[in-house]
Amino acid sequence: MSRHLDHDADQVIAAAFDEAEARDRQHRRCWVVLVEGAAHQLELVQKEAARRAVTIHIILDIVHVIEKLWASARCFHTAAGPAEIWVGFQAARILAGDTPGTVRDLRGEAARGHLTDEQHATIDKTCRYLENNAAFVHYDQALAAGRPIASGIVEGAERHLVADRLDITGSRWSVPGAEAVLTRRALISNGDFPQYWTFHTHRERERLSPPARPAHLRTPSLTSEFPLP
Repeated sequence: MSRHLDHDADQVIAAAFDEAEARDRQHRRCWVVLVEGAAHQLELVQKEAARRAVTIHIILDIVHVIEKLWASARCFHTAAGPAEIWVGFQAARILAGDTPGTVRDLRGEAARGHLTDEQHATIDKTCRYLENNAAFVHYDQALAAGRPIASGIVEGAERHLVADRLDITGSRWSVPGAEAVLTRRALISNGDFPQYWTFHTHRERERLSPPARPAHLRTPSLTSEFPLP
């Protein structure tokens, strides 16, 4: 649950794959990667999977899809009630595997309605988002296979691990300081702190009081090899 705060996206993604491989070295499990739809993110994920020769199932986080639907709904409906019904209908349609139908509806309603240029741009943005990620919105198949379709559990962990500590009022953090705190919090949250502390104290004891080396392994001093007159 910890990552280096000052690492680039490719390093963070590689670290995530490291964690996955530590749990499935033979690549026997089903690897699911939830994404938000950024092209650069997708490129890095696919590149890392290819480098490790592992099959992954990429799924577009449904929460981000619903956010886009809400933005579009506000272009068609000013009242909250009708907008909520519209979002619910389109979300159910997408979950059932009919994303192309939702895109057609969006473009059709936009063409028939009296929308502003800004509203047309919002609708177009939603449609392009769904079209560009068409390969990753097969939610009907994902749900049938028991795969996750939202990253809520990850974001919940982020709030618990990061925000609850680093976002306290008046706090200021350096990157090394934040990294150290989050690493300890991750160890505690994962239940690994007792093992870590045993390892840490053992290594510190070795560092401060290194065991004496056997006589036959000691490096001879110059005075023993060449006695002074």
